[in-house]
Amino acid sequence: MPNNNNNKKDIAKPAPISIEKALFLLLLLAKSKSEVNMISKYFKEINTKSNLAKPTKLYTQASKQPISTSNVLKIKESFPALNANQIDRVNNIVKGNPKPKPHIQITMKGPFRKQIIVPMNGNNSNSFMKNSSTYVSNLNRLLRNTKTEITVDFIRSDLIGLVIITNKVTIQSDLQIINQYVKKLENINELQVEEPHLPQFKSYLKITGIPYFPNGRTQERLSASDVEMVFKQNQIFDNIKLASRPRVIKVSPKSDMSIVWLDIWDYQSGKKAKCLINWCFNFGRYIATI
Repeated sequence: MPNNNNNKKDIAKPAPISIEKALFLLLLLAKSKSEVNMISKYFKEINTKSNLAKPTKLYTQASKQPISTSNVLKIKESFPALNANQIDRVNNIVKGNPKPKPHIQITMKGPFRKQIIVPMNGNNSNSFMKNSSTYVSNLNRLLRNTKTEITVDFIRSDLIGLVIITNKVTIQSDLQIINQYVKKLENINELQVEEPHLPQFKSYLKITGIPYFPNGRTQERLSASDVEMVFKQNQIFDNIKLASRPRVIKVSPKSDMSIVWLDIWDYQSGKKAKCLINWCFNFGRYIATI
């Protein structure tokens, strides 16, 4: 018979495969397609002798951010029960990339800051508003002379006095100019005009340690007038202004001690209230605590 060895095609010999790669392929065959993608995400392809020259291919190249393989393997060894998503979360925390905290937007608006409040009585306020247009022009001229960018838009009266609306938030030097001008007017009683100021916030203080019947034997209870008198005499309240009258209540129906609530004008940060917290002061023969 003729030799048919020349007719036979050369059959390529299979490349040898390592035991580690064989085990890895068996695991992949036992998983579904989605699970394969999750598992292969954290493993590197093992190179055999036949493809040593080829560059190493990482399965993590499909992810958006580069992941350190060594860190992932350490996490996988320490926590074998974690899946791929949980490993991602742990890895982000280790790298210092936690999820950003949600930004909470404040829905309640504070007072309008582009205005100046000049407290005065009703008679002064009515006299001022009769020639308000002239006063607006004069104030703007004085402000321009000081080379400031503040201008007065209009003036309106309020229950507490005058409210001057400006184009920008004023500073202390602008307040002094307005204060001097208002108090020098002929039809204004200077003694009944307070210092102008920007809109302020309210803070509350709680005062304890005062008996509800401070006089002892008599049944005359603690009144708001008693609190206001001590408030004016004590030095720690020198720069504090009350926003309303103090409120006095009992600690409980059967108690003989009281709680005094104070509303004060404060900054938005609550700076004045913070300075008074935990302070003690004398209230007659008793020691009160804020």
